[in-house]
Amino acid sequence: MRVLVTGGAGFIGSHLCDLLVNLNHEVICLDNYFTGSKKNIYPLLNRPGFEVMRHDIINPIDLEVDQIYNLACPASPVFYQVNPVRTIQANVLGVTNMLELAKRTKARILQASTSEVYGDPTVHPQREDYWGNVNPIGVRSCYDEGKRVAEALMMDYHRQFGVDIRIVRIFNTYGPRMALNDGRVVSNFIVQALLGEDITIYGKGEQTRSFCYVSDLVAGLIAMMNVAGFQGPVNLGNPGEFTILSLAEKVIKMTTASSKLVFKDLPSDDPVRRRPDIALAKEKLGWAPTIDIDAGLVRTIEYFKRTLDRG
Repeated sequence: MRVLVTGGAGFIGSHLCDLLVNLNHEVICLDNYFTGSKKNIYPLLNRPGFEVMRHDIINPIDLEVDQIYNLACPASPVFYQVNPVRTIQANVLGVTNMLELAKRTKARILQASTSEVYGDPTVHPQREDYWGNVNPIGVRSCYDEGKRVAEALMMDYHRQFGVDIRIVRIFNTYGPRMALNDGRVVSNFIVQALLGEDITIYGKGEQTRSFCYVSDLVAGLIAMMNVAGFQGPVNLGNPGEFTILSLAEKVIKMTTASSKLVFKDLPSDDPVRRRPDIALAKEKLGWAPTIDIDAGLVRTIEYFKRTLDRG
């Protein structure tokens, strides 16, 4: 097939492009390089059937494609709060443009939504039928509400125009190709530990997260894209739940770092608990993560070591 991956030079997008090319699809990687990096896709540049276009999905584009994976949006608070208006536009104008493309070409389109649509959840673990607890005017709303609008647009295009859609809600994902300055907890802790710096914990570190290794996540994306008769939304994440404090201690031990823990105020609207219920993914997609946190962290730490050694 001819497959479009928006945000294809990003952390998750580049791993998705790798797998799609290895499956012998023609892949068009679209990215504006706000958070993505050309380094992530260098190994693909000479592969037959892979092409790259610099483009921001806020602006329409006309292509001929069979499938669209829409991953284009900054996913870390550090980046999506730099330009919150642009973040919302990516999720409203950008998603509309991709849906219009899908409508014209009759392509199937998968929207990368997020566990952030659940906000600071009052239901635990989070199931797809939970409507969430989101602050619509908070500092994170550009992303949280942006993704909720993106899901609404997907469903409305499906109901009104018959567009073939898929919606996935991605929980915390980690692995090689995360940016050094990503701002998310796994990359923060590993980089701080490897540099011998204090490890910054927000709040008391009692808040929980669930961490899915990137290859598991990408396998889930492809499974969802190719399943018949199921639009979603579906949770994709690893249900293993860890406190932020326990993650920091694990990273210190695995890196043999001498870093101390430093505690700072919890950011506004930061969720207290986060864990996916993946029963629906197991039932509809036959999907479940296979890589546990220790195995995934070993690979991720090695990646950051190599990246820091190269300077």
